[in-house]
This record gives sequence, C-alpha cells and structure tokens, in this order.
Amino acid sequence: MTWIRTFQPQEAEGRLAKTYKAAIARAGRVFGIVRTMSLAPPILDASMGLYAKVMFAPEGLQRYQRELLATVVSRANDCHY
Repeated sequence: MTWIRTFQPQEAEGRLAKTYKAAIARAGRVFGIVRTMSLAPPILDASMGLYAKVMFAPEGLQRYQRELLATVVSRANDCHY
C-alpha cells in the first residue's frame, strides 16, 4: 500500500489550518481523503470546491442521487470513502 505523508489538524498552519477548520465545521473531523492533499493546500481547496459544485449543484440529479452514485462508485473501486 502506498504511504503518503500528511499533516494532522494540530500540525496545520496558515491556509491548511483554515481549510481543516472548515472541514471540522462541516463534518466534525478531517477525513483521510482530505489529509491526503495536505501537502498542497491550493490543490486541496480546488478539490473541495469541485466537490461542492458537483454535490450541491441546483440542476440535474438530486443530492441523495449524487451521494448514492458516489457510494456505488466507491464500493466498485473497493474504496472506503
């Protein structure tokens, strides 16, 4: 399995600390998928922005359908996220 260095919430500074604070406010913690991008905060922020646009878009699928599709794809890829 690949090992990726990440920053824990208590280690985060600057832009990363702000992003982690938002993650904790939104989800109650910083999930591993978010920490995986912690070495590149601009990429992490762009990724989170894309996620928000896709999951909360007013047109197209309903939110529960988007979540269902994400769950099915994760399961098909044997991914626990």
